[in-house]
Amino acid sequence: MKGIFIRWLILTAAIMFTSYVIDGIQVKGFFTALFAAAILGILNAFFRPILIILTLPINILSLGLFTFIINAMLLKMASGVISGFEVYGFWSAVFGSLLISVVSWALSSFINKQGRVEYIDLKKKDGNRWE
Repeated sequence: MKGIFIRWLILTAAIMFTSYVIDGIQVKGFFTALFAAAILGILNAFFRPILIILTLPINILSLGLFTFIINAMLLKMASGVISGFEVYGFWSAVFGSLLISVVSWALSSFINKQGRVEYIDLKKKDGNRWE
């Protein structure tokens, strides 16, 4: 349960960071970003798999690049539900969803399922081999 809460905060931080970097995305405050992260998580959990299956032929033809369009649509849907979270324009949604995904992935890669920070300690053995 702690891991879910930590990932929710990480997604909130990613949304806040994206609003500072991309001009077409605006967030009024931390709690707006927190609610946006919750809605975005719910949309990704329920609607994203359905949309991926429905657009599978287009996704295959575009070599998976259509997934960015699906993520942008879900980001625009979340901005339509929450007041204070605005996404202006298609390209802002595409670049915003890409940046949110990258920042969220980068930060979540250090968190295990129990919500603890974990890292890999490698030691060099036998010349060029790491264990």
